[in-house]
Amino acid sequence: MPRLKRPHVASMEEVRITREGDAAVIEYADESVATTNFGLGTAKLATMTDEDVLDAWNDCLRNMEAHRRSIEYVATEIPIGKPQVKFFARGDQWVPRGGVLRCQILSDGGIEPSLDEPFVAIDDRDFTLAEFMKMIGTHGGWGMRIEFVPDDELHVRERPPDRGRASVDVGVAVVQRGGRARAQAAGMSAGMSLSRTRRERRG
Repeated sequence: MPRLKRPHVASMEEVRITREGDAAVIEYADESVATTNFGLGTAKLATMTDEDVLDAWNDCLRNMEAHRRSIEYVATEIPIGKPQVKFFARGDQWVPRGGVLRCQILSDGGIEPSLDEPFVAIDDRDFTLAEFMKMIGTHGGWGMRIEFVPDDELHVRERPPDRGRASVDVGVAVVQRGGRARAQAAGMSAGMSLSRTRRERRG
């Protein structure tokens, strides 16, 4: 099932507004856009028309977008020698501690992967495909860039442009290849950046 699009500034013709308790339910005519429960409080909501609700919602969206654009996100990389992931007991899963993951690919591209088989190694610990999927799933909705490097260069952030490399930018669905790097080669490593921009730094 495709991920729903973010709500956007809309006109009354583009939405249907209903009320549930202290929230206005804003449902877009375009079914690919997520429906939102807009909490306003019971007393305030009782005094508002649908037009008032939509005006408040549109103002909220504009303010959130202005705030997002005013902040430059920088993906923090955990220093070498410190744990990049931690176990979140309440969620019964591993989660990243920063915005960058240095890992080694254990799976062979010629073998169909199994959810219960080791897929990547992070900090000398093997993670199955299922564990890895849950781990990066904590950043659902973000963009992700994957850069393939030799397994002894995980810590290198800047590499000469003429070296063989392969990179995948998931956010804009662009694939670039150079040299003879193989994205599926077992034993290669991937430096993964979970971020909204291309700028990174070490934490």
